[in-house]
Amino acid sequence: MTMLIASADRMEQLGGSLARQIDGQMGSGLVIHLVGDLGAGKTTLVRGLLRGLGYAGTVRSPTYALIESYEIAGITVHHFDLYRLTDPGELEYIGIRDLAANSLLLVEWPEHGAGVIPAPDLVIRIGHDGERRHVELVARSGFGQRIIDRLDG
Repeated sequence: MTMLIASADRMEQLGGSLARQIDGQMGSGLVIHLVGDLGAGKTTLVRGLLRGLGYAGTVRSPTYALIESYEIAGITVHHFDLYRLTDPGELEYIGIRDLAANSLLLVEWPEHGAGVIPAPDLVIRIGHDGERRHVELVARSGFGQRIIDRLDG
């Protein structure tokens, strides 16, 4: 599924729409990879998704902290930003596989954790051309396909 997003507000709205497609059962163990250049809108999309799940607090980019975690409506969400990660093996020390098994895992810059991070259920690729964003959603599992089907329907 591919779409054109015209503004940051629309990117947040897309995140909110994605959140509405994730039920509690699906949210536990769901892995979403977010791929795109700096400034593409990955964290903006995550902010919209978290808001759509019911989170009302500040959403920070985990660029320096590596991970920000949220407990929302019975779903634990771990938002990773691997941009500054120098060794994917470091993720083993924080237990990324255990975290992914029982939560919704959102991973920015997944290529920096190659070989360690769990395979995605859904890959979201964001490219930008000025203010416009080209967003492609690619299912890599039945859960990922169900999200796309619900979003498309």
